[in-house]
Amino acid sequence: MTTADPTSATGTAAGAGAEASDACSAHSATGEHGYTKDKDAHLRRLRRIEGQIRGLQRMVDEDVYCIDILTQVSASTKALQSFALRLLEEHLRHCVAHAALDGGAEMDAKVEEATAAIARLLRT
Repeated sequence: MTTADPTSATGTAAGAGAEASDACSAHSATGEHGYTKDKDAHLRRLRRIEGQIRGLQRMVDEDVYCIDILTQVSASTKALQSFALRLLEEHLRHCVAHAALDGGAEMDAKVEEATAAIARLLRT
């Protein structure tokens, strides 16, 4: 298994684990992940967050006052947290709910996976 480069523009720590956990019976059954129906809205939201991050780079480059930069960091962090919570909700409603209907080992695995994701979000 390859891991994403944490220094690359697209590499993330979460991306490294995505390869191992992309199997979902709901995806197999419907051809969709939980976020698929709102994919365009999610992409718009992520582009807006990307713009906020680029704004942070610009602020540092232009020697903007520290507190002003920290205020923007806070806004960017909250935007990412809000996105993560929405994605988690969709995962619970789609992937975990589908696994719960099927029962068995996949249900246990999906609950465990969601619990770990929640724990990671709480640590941030």
